[in-house]
Amino acid sequence: MDKKNFTIGVVLLVAAFAVLIYAPKSAPSTQPAAPRSAAAPAQPAAPVPATTVSTAAAASPGVAPDGAPAPIAAPTSIFASIARDAASARITTLANEFIEARFTNFGGAVREVAFKKYPAVQDKPAPYVFNHLHEDPLLALRDFPGLGPEREFQLVTSTDREVVYRAVLDDRIEVIRRYRLMAAGEPGGDPYRLQHETTFRNLTDTTMALPRAALAVGTAAPVNSRDPGMHLNVVSYNGEDTTFIDRGELDGGGFGRMFGAGAAPKPVIESPGNIVWTAAKNQFFASIYTPEQQGISVIARRIELPAFADTQAANIGMTAAARFDLPALAPNGSTRLAGMLYVGPQEYRRVSTFAHNEDRALPYTQYFFNRIFLSGYVAPLLNTLLNGVQKWVGNWGWAVVLMTLILKIVTLPFTLAASKSAKRMAKLQPLMQEIREKYKDNPQKQQQATMALFKTHKVNPLGGCIPILITMPLFIGFFAMLQCPAELRFQGFLWTEDLASPDTVAYIFGIPLNIMPLLMGATMFYQMRLTPTPSVDNMQVKMMKFMPVIFTLFCYSFSAALALYSTVNGIFTIGQQMVINRMKDDPTPVSPGATAATTVSSWKKGTKNVSPKKKQ
Repeated sequence: MDKKNFTIGVVLLVAAFAVLIYAPKSAPSTQPAAPRSAAAPAQPAAPVPATTVSTAAAASPGVAPDGAPAPIAAPTSIFASIARDAASARITTLANEFIEARFTNFGGAVREVAFKKYPAVQDKPAPYVFNHLHEDPLLALRDFPGLGPEREFQLVTSTDREVVYRAVLDDRIEVIRRYRLMAAGEPGGDPYRLQHETTFRNLTDTTMALPRAALAVGTAAPVNSRDPGMHLNVVSYNGEDTTFIDRGELDGGGFGRMFGAGAAPKPVIESPGNIVWTAAKNQFFASIYTPEQQGISVIARRIELPAFADTQAANIGMTAAARFDLPALAPNGSTRLAGMLYVGPQEYRRVSTFAHNEDRALPYTQYFFNRIFLSGYVAPLLNTLLNGVQKWVGNWGWAVVLMTLILKIVTLPFTLAASKSAKRMAKLQPLMQEIREKYKDNPQKQQQATMALFKTHKVNPLGGCIPILITMPLFIGFFAMLQCPAELRFQGFLWTEDLASPDTVAYIFGIPLNIMPLLMGATMFYQMRLTPTPSVDNMQVKMMKFMPVIFTLFCYSFSAALALYSTVNGIFTIGQQMVINRMKDDPTPVSPGATAATTVSSWKKGTKNVSPKKKQ
């Protein structure tokens, strides 16, 4: 690698990170979908071939006379459209100490849920409202003509714990929709949970097939204008594996998107399979629907929401739905679609108590490297410990600092071993370079001489890697855990007003000035100056020196809690390295006069090929 190629590579790498950080995460559509009224159909259905649906099916929307589910129309826009309340919409509420669930008679569903413990804006009393702007109300029936969000249901009963709606489709199907606010003491109960039940009853004397139905699981939106949307996703669980559909998967483009090229955006992603639960979530809040019967697919779409007033930045959310097969209704028979709906904060200690691994909606195992380093096991443990430390110190910032120090102390023996190994390897570099030059045309002898050198000076070439790999699960698990805890939202520390957001103190030419990531980069830079470099390759050395810049760019838009963790980790490592550098050398120092020939001779003596002794 020559200097020119190195410079080009660095420039391209910096440009890529700059695009990832500062480029709009999703450009607004040139022709946004028109807002729709709850009293009108969501979107016109695509034409269905005449050979598929008969006149009888058209008379009874959604009911196929041949017993097969009615076809589902494909979306006609790359964005879902925002629903508007009809003028005659009636809102009914169920409330407890934690939430206020607001129901609408259009669709007989949950319009939105307000979180009383979590404000929408810092130092303002108004609560955060999940699904406030949405494609559909929560648990609205989708792809069921005549019973969707456009259908006005009759409010049957309303108490302080339960709401019941009723509608009759073409005098043939009676639909009862029942919602009950759960209590903390009952089985599966949680104050953020609603029990749902939809019953379909055949009012005729003939067997009637029902279409496949989809239940809306909610619309997740960025929490504010500084939220880049990297935590927006639709999640599903099949009983074994968790699948995350990120907003970027719908954006299209891939790597070419940075240069205005690439694949076209996708209007919808429907992932088939057994669905134990489905979730729509942003960085801090989620709606999770766990049905009694497994679904057959999960549906994800993007939705274009109004731009943020403070920046006019694009505001692209995600919507989720779960699709179900419904059995044919016997004459005067009935069937039900029921489950539990959680709408609340991503608090591990809360969702981990549910019966179907709903805690896997948290991003602890979202990425491959998380799974490789066992974050699914480590992150929950660290979350529990962090909450315990916070109760002790009373401040989330100090809790992050103390937890970082605890992790560094626990892993100290491993990091000391790695640092000592790196120091010994650095001392061997002159001899290793001499061996490379002497045997540059004989790779086999070069390898033999190098291994002999390691053996002579009792150096393990993997000694600097294995101890670090042992500590990686703890630090990656802690990093994953700090990405989404709602507890950190609007919690201040030092100059940071919100540990869950970047610690922006000012804007310079429109670029945010975040102090904590810069401190993190400074600690990394100084740490690398103190650490012996186990390589004499000039290009490798330059790349290592450039790593602090890369990590600073990569972490620049991360939350202040993550940057605080990295900064404290770096400061501790600097102190640790200073102590190691002042320690006495090992009892087997490298001789400055050693040569490659001596090393090879030493290697030969350790083999069966021993040179004969000279005659006296």
